[in-house]
Amino acid sequence: MTSTEIGSAFASLPNGRTATKQDWAALSVNWKDTLTQRISRLQNMKDSLEGCIGCGCLSMNSCPLYNPDDLLEPQGPGPVLLNQKA
Repeated sequence: MTSTEIGSAFASLPNGRTATKQDWAALSVNWKDTLTQRISRLQNMKDSLEGCIGCGCLSMNSCPLYNPDDLLEPQGPGPVLLNQKA
């Protein structure tokens, strides 16, 4: 979570009051899901570092899926092969 996201969450509390245990439990539910997804993506990235993640960089001569002319571009921006594993 970014500090802006956390600040927005706390700003949603009535009258800017300090979070109670119940408030914290409610706020943290979304944070847990977001963090779980981020951890999963980072684990996939760590496990894929020695291979191609479909980023379209075209600069890795050893990339097993070289991706000439960014043929994976229609599947979306960024590391599409890595994103598919998440």
